[in-house]
Amino acid sequence: MGINGARGETKAVLAGRERRLCLTLGALAQIETALGLESVGALAERMRALSGRDLVAVLAALLRGGGELELATDLDRAAIDPREAAEAVAKAFAAAA
Repeated sequence: MGINGARGETKAVLAGRERRLCLTLGALAQIETALGLESVGALAERMRALSGRDLVAVLAALLRGGGELELATDLDRAAIDPREAAEAVAKAFAAAA
């Protein structure tokens, strides 16, 4: 799997498979909408205490940003460990910095 670090892409192992995640502008907009936020500043605050539902929404948006559309749309059925999900989200945000 080729990862474009200049684009802010990162990879994470989710449910036993390597996946690509990316915080794109579209992913950011999806996250803000899903979490009912008005600004990026509000997102930074919310990321400190994500609920399980929030984590699923953020992970799905990051997977869509990385082109992982199949997993992003079927995330509810994927056997993803919550720690793996949290680590993948943190890694994607760090890669975008």
